[in-house]
Amino acid sequence: MRIAMVSEHASPLATIGGTDAGGQNVHVAALSRALAARGHEVVVYTRRQSPDQPERVRLAPGVTVVHVPAGPPVVLPKDDLLAWMPDFGRWLARHWRTAPPDVAHSHFWMSGLATLAAARDTGVAVAHTFHALGTVKRRHQGAADTSPRERVGAETLVARQADVVVATCADEVSELRRMRLSGHTVRVVPCGVDTDVFTPRGPRTDLGEGPVLLALGRAVPRKGVETTIRALRYVPDARLVVAGGAPGEPELDRLARVAGMYGVADRIRFLGQVSRHDVPALVRGADVLVSVPWYEPFGIVPLEAMACGVPVVASAVGGHLDTVVPGVTGLLVPPRAPEVLGRALRDLLASPALLTSYGTAAAERARAHYGWDRVASRTEAVYDEVLAARTGEAGMVAVRPGTGAA
Repeated sequence: MRIAMVSEHASPLATIGGTDAGGQNVHVAALSRALAARGHEVVVYTRRQSPDQPERVRLAPGVTVVHVPAGPPVVLPKDDLLAWMPDFGRWLARHWRTAPPDVAHSHFWMSGLATLAAARDTGVAVAHTFHALGTVKRRHQGAADTSPRERVGAETLVARQADVVVATCADEVSELRRMRLSGHTVRVVPCGVDTDVFTPRGPRTDLGEGPVLLALGRAVPRKGVETTIRALRYVPDARLVVAGGAPGEPELDRLARVAGMYGVADRIRFLGQVSRHDVPALVRGADVLVSVPWYEPFGIVPLEAMACGVPVVASAVGGHLDTVVPGVTGLLVPPRAPEVLGRALRDLLASPALLTSYGTAAAERARAHYGWDRVASRTEAVYDEVLAARTGEAGMVAVRPGTGAA
């Protein structure tokens, strides 16, 4: 099968941890590799961000990244890219007229607009993954939401015009139904984790005397690290390591001030940005991974920690509701509730047997349900279903929330 992955701002070649580089980049790169390993030919289309970037780069056997000339060849915030999506779509259409893929899979709403525009001219079938929904972002961030005002309406358009929406968790299905999207056009396929890299076995970063809590992710307020810092008052013996973000970032400075305000600065260590290569060892060095964002479309970091055999305490939002099994692989707590989080962490750290049990179950769950080959197999089945429906060999059937990984 010839598969086109369209990811306008999130290049699979990007360094993870920057302002607009995170879970989507990891997802597109890993899914493309896994599909290629299953015998498919994958081309990833992403926007050219430098005049020095070659048009085509080989990412892995069977995977090529193509840099699309849409807008100026400079790094731009993703919220500024909407004006260039018509150019992106026209470029795709020109190339697909002579060499059409069997299916195009767009990632994020702006990629969806460009892909659907190209598909209208070429007849290519379109699967779409949002990775994040504007309605959710606006609900939680309010006036701080920097998304273009057209986002929510455009997402509704993309959801209705794509052949299928590939949601990453059951909570996203509920959000899509609030947008009055018919359930028959939605399939649930979770994000995955590299279970050969993220494993309980391997080197561990020495994070000092325990117990050690780890918060890992981009330095943005919605990730909820402030909640974890405030919770540290209720876990007097624990230390917190915060990884992610570059030195001098406003959010890190703000978090340092919060730590001082609550009298826990002496128990917090800010590591700054950590290379992707060093993440597994860093995670293994912690006793508990804490991930308590206000909202989370899926949440790859908790899944990576689970694969490393590290218990997770996460906010009960988004994909966490699917991946973390309370009382089995970790705990779920309400977002923005530092006292509740503190009690949960204190009780968990007080029981070494429980930490071990959760960690073992977490690793087993990650291997059983979230390996990239399994995710690629399920994604491939969605593509097959769309193509079969296009030729009249099969219809789409209703999806029920909760039909993601068990």
